Parts: sequence; C-alpha cells; structure tokens
Amino acid sequence: MTKCPLQRAQVYTELARVTSALRSCFRGLLDRIGRTSYREPGRKKMARTFNTHVVIGGGGAISKALVPQLVLQKQLVTIVSRHGTSMPGATGVSADASDYAALHACVPNESVVYLLVGLAYDRRVWQEAWPKIIGNVIRVCREKGALLVFLDNVYMYGLVKGPMTEETPNRPVSRKGEIRARIADMLMTEYSSGRLQAVIARSADFYGPGAERTGVPNLLIIDNLLKGKAPQWPANADRIHSLTYTTDCGRALPLLAADESAYNQIWHLPTARPAITMRQFAGLVAEQIDKKAKLTVLPSLMLGFAGLFDRTVKELHEMLYQNTNDYLFDSSKFESHFSVRATPYADGIAETIRSYRA
Repeated sequence: MTKCPLQRAQVYTELARVTSALRSCFRGLLDRIGRTSYREPGRKKMARTFNTHVVIGGGGAISKALVPQLVLQKQLVTIVSRHGTSMPGATGVSADASDYAALHACVPNESVVYLLVGLAYDRRVWQEAWPKIIGNVIRVCREKGALLVFLDNVYMYGLVKGPMTEETPNRPVSRKGEIRARIADMLMTEYSSGRLQAVIARSADFYGPGAERTGVPNLLIIDNLLKGKAPQWPANADRIHSLTYTTDCGRALPLLAADESAYNQIWHLPTARPAITMRQFAGLVAEQIDKKAKLTVLPSLMLGFAGLFDRTVKELHEMLYQNTNDYLFDSSKFESHFSVRATPYADGIAETIRSYRA
C-alpha cells in the first residue's frame, strides 16, 4: 500500500535522525567506575616505572578513562593531540601524530606512550593515515627507548565462530579489518625482532563514562532511554555481544605498562562475563532508571539505504556482521595474570548513568 505524503515524511525524518545519531557516534571512534568490582589483589609486582606517561589522542573515551587513573597514581602525564587537549593534572600539547618531527619532540626518553588515536570512521582516511601514524610512533618509541601501548579493536579477527581470544588468527572480512590487521602486523614485526618493546591491548565495543559521543551503546541505548526515547540497535539485538567498560580500560592499560612480563604480547582488556544481548543490556538500563525498554532494531536494509547519503553509515554497513552473529570477547588471560575481575554490566551501567547526571 502506498504511503501518504505525511507518512513518507515521518519515515524520512526518522531515517535522518538515525543517520545523524550514527554519524555522531562513529565520528572520531577509536579503529572504547565500578571500583568495588575491579579488584587487584595478588597481581604481580609492578616492575617498571616511567618518568612520563604520554597519551597520544586526548579526546576519546579511553583517554578520558586513562588519564585520571594516571593522575591518581601521581604520574607525570602529557596528552598529545591536534588541539592540545588537557585534563586536570595533565599537560596538553598540540601535535599531529602523522608529523614525525612534532611527535618526536613530545616524547621524552624512557617514557611510556599510549597510542589511543581515533580517526574519522572512513576506510579511505584509515588507509592513508594509519600506516603513517603507526610508523611514526614506532620510530619515535625506538629512538627514545619508550614502551608503546597500542589500543586496538577486533576488526582484524573477522567473523569468529566462538570466543575471540589473543590466539584468534587474523581473518578480516571488511576493508577496515584489513587495515587494522596490517598495522598490527607492523607492530608485531617490530617487537618480535627486538627493536621495540610494545603491548597490543584490544577491546571489544565499549560503553561507559566518557563514551557519550563514540560508544554505540551509550548513544543508541543509554542516551535514548535517559531522554525518554526508544533504545535502538543496528541489525539484530538478540545476538550475544560482549561490551568492554571504559573505566576498566583506563585501569588496565597502566597495569600492562608496569609489568615487563606482559610486554611484546596481545592482551584482551577486562570484559564482563557472561556476555549478554543488546536487548538485555537495554533492559538493564531501563530497570535502573525505572523505564520500559521497547528496543527498536534498525534494519540492515535501512542502514544500507542511509549509507547512500552518509559516508559514516556506509562504513558501518560492512561491520554489521558483528551484530548479526554472536560477538564473544574472552579476556580471561588478562584477568588471570593480573588477578582482576571486569566490572559487571549492571554496575557499569549504574556508574555510566551517574556520569550522565553529574
């Protein structure tokens, strides 16, 4: 049956709103407090200290989680970003990671460098910028004797049947996954040769404080429910989908930097188990704010159509396999080595809601 002009207008208005939300969510996405849940008894003695902790990329959710942790530990922190972003207790410096000379001037000898850069969600940008950035950071860290901690995602694994672990082979099924596999290989080649000390720290999709603009669960579920709107999720909300809590990332990265036995390896950052569906996640959020969660699934076809008009949504479309299949992220290696436990979803959601209301 043909829709009347008013119905069509309503459909186009909703499509535009969803497109705008997804564009906002993925702009600057990283290619993200539950203090009683994240415990550290019995972990190995911290064997290495650094004169400076250099955080490259100051505007992302994980930077916002990491820097306060370092400041709390009374570390000297420098944030390197294109806009000179600063945070309380840290010094902001303006430099572009694609500029070798500028980056070299920002990194002291014998420091630790956390590479947390977020680029525009566009494979064309990634194709050009990521190899240059990772090449510059590797070169600077080699020359300065600095440890490199690289925050990575799971795109290079591709479609995995079963849990993703640190031993999962790289079998990307997307062009962005191919790029992530290539830059990870660059880094692993360097540390395997002994020319560099480095850690690859991988996270699942993240949510939590600081991820209001870059975390898909934040934007489409938590933010919507807090505004009295229906929560949304792309493609399928009933597949198991692991989520990493931002504050757990902020606590985990300094542990990796401080433990020399963790170097030159891949680590999955602490992520709650058992994993839940995004419909269950929405239900937990709704329960805590005393609202009903009638989740709306954004169909793949609708996103494909929206991608004809918006580059960010087009880029999202090739990653929908992560939503239409189970997405299980195993961080038991990290949890066992450091004797920590990831923040349960209910606790992480509660703290995230408090951060919105602060």
